[in-house]
Amino acid sequence: MSMSQPVGSSARALFQQMMRKPLFKIREHGKYGFMDATGEVVIEPQYFEAEDFYNGFARVRFNDKPVPLDSLGRLLMKHVFNYVGHFEEGLARVRLVNRWGYIDTRGRIAIPVTFEDASDFSEGVAAVQSEGLYGYIDNAGTFVIPAQFEWAGEFRLGLAPATIDGRTGFIDKFGAFVIAPSFEQCFPFQDDEVAVFTEGGKWGFMDRQGEILHPPAFDIYEGVPFGLFFDGMAQIVQDDRYGFVHRDGHVAIAPQFDFAGDFSEGLALVEQDGRFGYIDLKGRWIIEPQFEDAGVFSEGLAQVRRDGLWGFIDLGGKMVIQPRYEQVMPFRDGLAWVVYEGRWAYIDRWGEVVWRERE
Repeated sequence: MSMSQPVGSSARALFQQMMRKPLFKIREHGKYGFMDATGEVVIEPQYFEAEDFYNGFARVRFNDKPVPLDSLGRLLMKHVFNYVGHFEEGLARVRLVNRWGYIDTRGRIAIPVTFEDASDFSEGVAAVQSEGLYGYIDNAGTFVIPAQFEWAGEFRLGLAPATIDGRTGFIDKFGAFVIAPSFEQCFPFQDDEVAVFTEGGKWGFMDRQGEILHPPAFDIYEGVPFGLFFDGMAQIVQDDRYGFVHRDGHVAIAPQFDFAGDFSEGLALVEQDGRFGYIDLKGRWIIEPQFEDAGVFSEGLAQVRRDGLWGFIDLGGKMVIQPRYEQVMPFRDGLAWVVYEGRWAYIDRWGEVVWRERE
């Protein structure tokens, strides 16, 4: 005898499949909607503002308020807030006037809007501010680490940065400092098991035991991200020249370039004498500097500009999609957003148009 499937399980499975399906933002007559990877419109353009989907939801502006939209086109309208964050671990932080709380994926208030500040959930907990101090709550809203810190960041790899008496270190899930609070500022650990810290306007980084892998020696520019490791390397700036440091602490590629982007798929975008090319992890030129502008590799292709127009090259430097576009974005889930003759479009890896904005 076969066991019958629980009522509603097929519908839930279909919904979960839809939530995982990549969707792409489109524009028609000044309004935004979404299509799937085949170019089929699944949410008609109807919003004057919309962001890309992230973790199954997109933020759109409805009646001048930010509202989450699911992949079936349903708005989470049970409550209206001044701010709605991205969903992380099934909860999104929200702000109503000057207080913060969390909603679930049905738009219901999961944790009351009572906190002075709040961060996204990570590793089952979120940092929140109560009566001027930060602690951590679980997904039921219960404090698991009492509010006692002047500032607290997200948990990554079991540790979180926290500040006490004006200095920052790292705590464990019990709230105990395992890396002493002796730093000016610290940032959460990255997948490469390194954490960046700052001192005196420079940045360095440490490992999970608190051992300094490189002292603070690299320049920080306002508004420019720093200390992000990709392919085991992070870009560095010294005396206005760009290079790369390896996660083990040694400067792998000495600062020598006019500009550098992050490593991706084994190559990094760099600028030399006003032209862009790509180097490998040892600093060797793989694609000579020849482009007016360029982007990082994604899904084996990178956008490059020549004679004022954008096309795409492969990892060997071959132009596989000829420059003809006014604007482009990197490939994602097999498609790239482009602008051709002033209209939005999406193309596939062979340059074929999957969808194009109507005139």
